[in-house]
Amino acid sequence: MSEDRRRLMQERRVVITGVGAVTPLGLTAETTWKSCLAGCSGVSRIDQFDVSGYTTQVAACVKEWDPSPFLNVKEARRMDRFIQFAVGAAKMALSDSGFVINDENAGRVGVQIGSGIGGLSMIEDQHKVLLEKGPSRISPFLIPGIICNMGAGMVSIVTGAKGPSTCVTTACTTGTNNIGDAYYLIKRGAADVMLAGGAEATVTPLAMAGFCAARTMTTRNDDPEHASRPFSVDRDGFILGEGSGVMILETLESALSRNANIYAEIIGYGMSGDAYHITGQPEDGEGAARSMQNALDDAEIKPEQVGYINAHGTSTPMNDKGETRAIKTAFGEHAYKLAISSTKSMHGHLLGAAGAVEAIITAYALRDQILPPTMNLFNPDPLCDLDYIPNEARKASVDIAISNSFGFGGHNATLTLKRYQV
Repeated sequence: MSEDRRRLMQERRVVITGVGAVTPLGLTAETTWKSCLAGCSGVSRIDQFDVSGYTTQVAACVKEWDPSPFLNVKEARRMDRFIQFAVGAAKMALSDSGFVINDENAGRVGVQIGSGIGGLSMIEDQHKVLLEKGPSRISPFLIPGIICNMGAGMVSIVTGAKGPSTCVTTACTTGTNNIGDAYYLIKRGAADVMLAGGAEATVTPLAMAGFCAARTMTTRNDDPEHASRPFSVDRDGFILGEGSGVMILETLESALSRNANIYAEIIGYGMSGDAYHITGQPEDGEGAARSMQNALDDAEIKPEQVGYINAHGTSTPMNDKGETRAIKTAFGEHAYKLAISSTKSMHGHLLGAAGAVEAIITAYALRDQILPPTMNLFNPDPLCDLDYIPNEARKASVDIAISNSFGFGGHNATLTLKRYQV
């Protein structure tokens, strides 16, 4: 890297000036945040289809979703639910930021929004049409309605953003990777503003059956609100969720020039690969630890400067134990001084949208100096012996936080966020 390019990347600070979210906890980012602080649960019994034959019969679904404020009826009908979520969250984030895309700046405004699975609901519906009515009855909008990149594509189309437009798909790490990569695009001068995040909508018969077959989800069907219990000794699997999170990233110079509200600053991004297993992580969490270490190194900070971690914390036996070990490896003795929580205990696991929603929650935590809890943590696992903020939000003075995401295939990613200071 040339000295000029290195100097540019050091000089270009990247801040979060707008957030938008559609989650099982609410139809806006602010509602989601307030629900987190209140310890609310977005988990309930699935009623969209018959789950009587499923080992898991609960999920975290987006309730009362109406795409009409963001898309006209014809547009919405032609796309999968995950794309609708992406457009809704992006438009809310853009409105929240107060940034206006126009002919002069459109080429410097980009979109990076991913999905881990894409339009599974539309695939299932159209496959049924194929079997019952034949190939001539398949919708001409099937392919553009399901592909993972179309969340980013539609957001670009409806907002007029003409800068870098792309999509990373890395399973449960998708949201974090898209935000991190968008951060780098701004740092290196390829864009001044980015709409970044993730979207997912896979509470469908096929996806539920697949995850049930993989035995990765909870079977605590008689108590949905308490079914997700990260770091608890009696955790038995994750809760499948859906939704979207999108944030507006822009240069500090741009934000200050228009007196924008700033939630937090992104100061680092780390990634790693486990090279271990298609769905599991090594017991020692070595890859996750390297992701965190890389994010700290990228931010040029010491482990002792971090005060809070929004954990991946899926509520599966292996993940929570592995993440605990990874945190100890990355932070040493400071691990026992960190405050940590898994908000998946409330909103479930949003797969490709999880990292984006959790990064938004982390930004709120830094702005408001309140840390969200890990709900349902009544019987901590002795092997998960760190401070996981059990059951109640906590006021705290925190300047730097990280947000973790780990995905099938061994993908790991971590964002380092800082409370904004001039």
